[in-house]
Amino acid sequence: MTTLYELFADSAAHHPDRTALEVQGDRLTYAELEGAAARLAARMTEELGNVPARVGILAARSLPTYVAYLAALRLGAIAVPMNPTFPAARNLEIATSADVDLIVLDRAGTKQRDQLAAEHRALLMPLTAEALLGADGPGAEPIAAPADSVAYILHTSGSTGHPRGVPIRHRNVVPLINWMIKGYGFGPEDRTSQNVELTFDVAVYELFVTWGCGAALVVPRVDDVVRASAFVNDKQITHWFCVPSVGDIAARVGALAPGSMPSLRLLVFGGERLIAAQAEQWAAAAPHAELHNLYGPTEVSIICTGQRLGERGELRGPGSNGTMPIGQVLPHLEYVLLSEDGHPADPGELCVRGNQRFDGYLDPAGDAGRFLTWEPGTTARVHTGDEPVTARHWYRTGDRVRTEDGSLVFLGRVDDQVKVRGHRIEVGEIEAALTRHPHIREAVAVARESDLGGTLVAFYTGTEIPAAELTAFLREQFPVYMIPGRFVHQAAFPLNANGKVDRKALAD
Repeated sequence: MTTLYELFADSAAHHPDRTALEVQGDRLTYAELEGAAARLAARMTEELGNVPARVGILAARSLPTYVAYLAALRLGAIAVPMNPTFPAARNLEIATSADVDLIVLDRAGTKQRDQLAAEHRALLMPLTAEALLGADGPGAEPIAAPADSVAYILHTSGSTGHPRGVPIRHRNVVPLINWMIKGYGFGPEDRTSQNVELTFDVAVYELFVTWGCGAALVVPRVDDVVRASAFVNDKQITHWFCVPSVGDIAARVGALAPGSMPSLRLLVFGGERLIAAQAEQWAAAAPHAELHNLYGPTEVSIICTGQRLGERGELRGPGSNGTMPIGQVLPHLEYVLLSEDGHPADPGELCVRGNQRFDGYLDPAGDAGRFLTWEPGTTARVHTGDEPVTARHWYRTGDRVRTEDGSLVFLGRVDDQVKVRGHRIEVGEIEAALTRHPHIREAVAVARESDLGGTLVAFYTGTEIPAAELTAFLREQFPVYMIPGRFVHQAAFPLNANGKVDRKALAD
């Protein structure tokens, strides 16, 4: 299979009567979901007057979300997820950046309909589940898209404060999907929970690893994700993706009792640092599950490293900084760790190239500084944007890692390095050290600037601890200049739309 839609269509051909999707009380077989996508594709073409090139999907994990995604791909169009919880101004920026010519809206998305209609030229197409399920008539025939065409465009936060479009081609992401299906043993009997919004690249993994093997995609409500055990047991979920921060909420509401999720056989973590205590709690709650820790930026098609952590009672230990390793780079990719001066170093910045690496941002101006050229025996040269990005360019992930016992351990962001009183400090090192305190669950360190210079502030969850005790705890590990000037206890950290800790909100 060479495109995402062909992965789905092949399963529909081989498993037409198996459940493909369960969402908000509706259950569709592969044949029914394919039929709904075909009819919507025909309607899109009819109302627009031509085959759409780029389809915005302003919807929140409802039936229209999934039918529209498949309809866009069936027409060979590009899917552009948008999020109804984002401000309308940001969704307008995304629609403009991707130059969408049609936007599908579900009930949540229609709240922004008037502003979109006033400020963007795209045809707006409100949809309801009832209308989709009650539709009849002929469907549009699939349009064969070349593997080199763009499958979807996601938008990440750019350094300019504006969303930065990341186009991913079918040839980038399909190898990853096939590798996951084969390597993780997915099959038609499995039931995957679709836990994240479509604006988070993990959603592509959840959708197409499931649909690529004929399994069932089961969509929880937002509250179900943080009350995991009740949902998993009710729906007999076998595969679960977890952002560690969301998992901590589940723990706080008592949804991770030991042995509470016996149906799970695969637990996948990603998106943030995973500490040993978090992994152990989930392993105890899902006693029959195998745990994996995955890592990868959107620009390298979801995942570029993976680490099998093991099962309850047999979990791999954490790295020297207290976080669980992110594993080895996938076998079909190349990587190198580079120092600031452009030479191989361990630890160093992880740079990746290969068939999963994207070809550059939607706005080529964003490519400068994000790629580099390097070959053994040379000094890396950072891409300045004055020439096209080619296959020989390495993508700079911006993440510092170290090799320990044959696996990569995440240390922190290159741009998380701060300078305090003339000393360069890796805040990830401080955060990892704090989480080793027996009464601290999570930690985030930020630098605050004042007239007196830079000061470190550490935020943490867990039990409130006197600042003097935390200072003494860190003083046993670090020099004075690495000790935060303030420690701020939080009942919980704010989360962004992808369920990750909102570091900017804490810094602000």
